[in-house]
Amino acid sequence: MKISFWRATATLAIFLAACNGGSSQPTPTQQVTPTLSQPGINTTQAPDVRQAVGTYLDAWENEDYGLMYDMLTSISQDAVTPERFEEIYRDVAGEVALSELKTQILSALTQTHSAQASYQVIMSSALVGDIQRDAIMNLSLEEGEWRIQWDEGLILPELSGGNTLRMDYLIPSRANVYDLDGQALVAQADATALGLFPDQIDPDQENLLLTELYRLTGIYPDIIVEQYEDFPEGADWYLPLMAVSADAVAQRESVLSGLSGLVMRPFRSRYYFEGGIAPHTVGYVSAIPAEEVEEYRRLGYRQDERVGQSGLESWGEEHLSGVRGGALYVVDQDGLTVTKLSETSPEASQAIYTTLDKDLQLGVQNAIEGFRGAAVVMELDTGRVLAMASTPGFDPNLFEPTNLNSGYSLGDLFDPEETPLLNRATQGQYPLGSVFKIITMAAALESGLYTVDTSYNCGHSFTEIQGITLYDWTYEKELPASGELTLSEGLMRSCNPYFYHIGRDLYLEGLEDAVPEMARGFGLGAATGIDQVAEDEGQVPDLGGEIDATNLATGQGALQVTPLQVATFIAAIGNGGTLYRPQVVESIQPPDGIASYSFESEVIGTLPITEDTLIAIQQAMVSVVENSRGTAHRIFANFPIELAGKTGTAQDPPRDPHAWFAGYTYANREDKPDIAVVVVLENAGEGSDVAAPVVKGILQQYFTEQRDVFPWEVLPGVWKTPTPEPTETPTP
Repeated sequence: MKISFWRATATLAIFLAACNGGSSQPTPTQQVTPTLSQPGINTTQAPDVRQAVGTYLDAWENEDYGLMYDMLTSISQDAVTPERFEEIYRDVAGEVALSELKTQILSALTQTHSAQASYQVIMSSALVGDIQRDAIMNLSLEEGEWRIQWDEGLILPELSGGNTLRMDYLIPSRANVYDLDGQALVAQADATALGLFPDQIDPDQENLLLTELYRLTGIYPDIIVEQYEDFPEGADWYLPLMAVSADAVAQRESVLSGLSGLVMRPFRSRYYFEGGIAPHTVGYVSAIPAEEVEEYRRLGYRQDERVGQSGLESWGEEHLSGVRGGALYVVDQDGLTVTKLSETSPEASQAIYTTLDKDLQLGVQNAIEGFRGAAVVMELDTGRVLAMASTPGFDPNLFEPTNLNSGYSLGDLFDPEETPLLNRATQGQYPLGSVFKIITMAAALESGLYTVDTSYNCGHSFTEIQGITLYDWTYEKELPASGELTLSEGLMRSCNPYFYHIGRDLYLEGLEDAVPEMARGFGLGAATGIDQVAEDEGQVPDLGGEIDATNLATGQGALQVTPLQVATFIAAIGNGGTLYRPQVVESIQPPDGIASYSFESEVIGTLPITEDTLIAIQQAMVSVVENSRGTAHRIFANFPIELAGKTGTAQDPPRDPHAWFAGYTYANREDKPDIAVVVVLENAGEGSDVAAPVVKGILQQYFTEQRDVFPWEVLPGVWKTPTPEPTETPTP
């Protein structure tokens, strides 16, 4: 009777406290723990029930489900396993989209072997706002400690009796990504996966088939034939090509439907146009990884959604996906709705307009196709990145599982040898080779030990370090030595011995930090701050001796740079010395057209050199292109666009060297802002032979929207093959 009387009294007290409303409830400092003082009952030996309840609730807030389970009564533990106990709490947190949990003890009553506490729970949901409830916790004294009598009602009172939660998600459509002029780079659209069963191709239709595929995909017939000509005969080998828009297929449906061997499989998804325009910058979406499902559910995502995994798709996830809404229901064991707890409406997603020029971007991708490497095109005076390409590239549409070609080609994207998902423009790290001589020249002039007219006899070899002989590029090419050169001419001729001499000289004169610190002042060894895509910092080594000094002076040794870093300092040379933060986002706009973000150029530093030094470097870079002895003159002779640049050939033994060219225009045209262009092609040979022609082609694309055929091509984007008579190809 005594226990029953206590329970009735405690229940009445809690009921009355709840009826008084939140404003009349005592604050934690005002609350007291009533006890019963009756004959035969000793309450002084019982531990503090409020401490036990507080420990349990704190563990819940910290998601320490193991501690919570350990505090349950033995009967409760017999009724639910530790794994199921944790699963229940995690399921609730995921269904609620729990972003924060707050609890507060309201009151507590104790008796000899039992106790009861009232507490408040506030669940903050990323979807439906705050859910506030008061709940009752019953406890039993076991082995001198308070233990919790557990059921689902301790989470939310509405969950008693086996009820569960169900969230109906209200998800806005994912927004598009556009180029600078509003041309879509990625959008939700109907698409068609194209492929071939080569053994089913009618020979009489082959030319027509290849022509139609070229019109749809831009893939030259020669390339397609090369891919399937060695397929075994009589086998159902499938050749995946690419995904194209359903509209493009519909325009040629009458012809395509009659072509044997052609496979056309429609699908609807987030479609990346042209097989991926700037895929490393735009990124891609894919299913939420299993290990991240709980995290995304807490953010309000349905677990079967697709989310940004790289590039702008990842960086701009919160803008592109919008603000989710939802309706949270309590349902019974039969799945019938018991009540609705809360509901909110979604807010529209916001489109990202990039700084990229779609046509230029495609031109740049085409220009470096077939190599491993990267290219960056950036405005001199703003930091806008107009094009940024990395090769091998990849087709983001392959991450769509309903795309037929995904099952055939997705695995290729994870090839550890080719690493097509690596953004070599921002994460590729390379020695800079002779392009670094710009920085060495700056350090020499700023040291006061050299002027632009300081002369040096540039021979075939450098023997100033005892026991070591280093060679000039003219020796390797069996060309005459450059002879007597001023410092400016040394850069123009890219004389290795001259810059070996400068590096060693500065080091021995006690200026061992001159070149490394100048490199850091040019932005090397640190992130550019682009933020919108992943980037690496590279490395500028400190010098440990004369060999290190000569290596660094010519951009070799432990030096590591990214093409984006180089483009940033080349732009600074061209604009008068200002380092701008590179950016690829022009604006972020909701459907109402009022931008929530707009591009603003951001200065991140200035080159640590005087105006005289800057002018000397600019003039020397102009002579690289314009002087008949300049290392890039052969490529740019009679080129109509004013250009300053520097070739680079970075050694990568035992492989062939990396080919570099870095330069900027000073055309001062009203219709086209001047730009910096940087190209690196891995293990491709000499910068003047390979990288310089690519830069020339990019500049032609930018200023005239078309380019010449490169020496290694038969058509733009089509490399020469050993076959002397290539398959007939339509005029592009």
